[in-house]
Amino acid sequence: MPELYKTAVIGDTASISGFSALGLSVFHETEPKTVSGLIDRLALNNFAVIYITEPVAVGVGSTIAKYRDKKLPSIVLIPAVGGNTGEGMRKLHEAVEKAVGSDILG
Repeated sequence: MPELYKTAVIGDTASISGFSALGLSVFHETEPKTVSGLIDRLALNNFAVIYITEPVAVGVGSTIAKYRDKKLPSIVLIPAVGGNTGEGMRKLHEAVEKAVGSDILG
């Protein structure tokens, strides 16, 4: 039987509560030390995609960086209800540039 992968969402309650209705595992965490450990645990437990709100991601940049070149998990930054830092878009531009050799997104 093929291995089943899971998807998680990490962030503040207001920003991520609705994701549980989609069947995603939701973790209401914002403390950097807690989030860093949580990401490591999720990576070891078949979570292929981890969505994390941009404000929370800012505090755990080194943890996210250590998974950047690994196949799994894919860590995707999403905006929070309280605002968008632009970090998610910057990371997307970097990934596209790395993949195709130039920033085709403009």
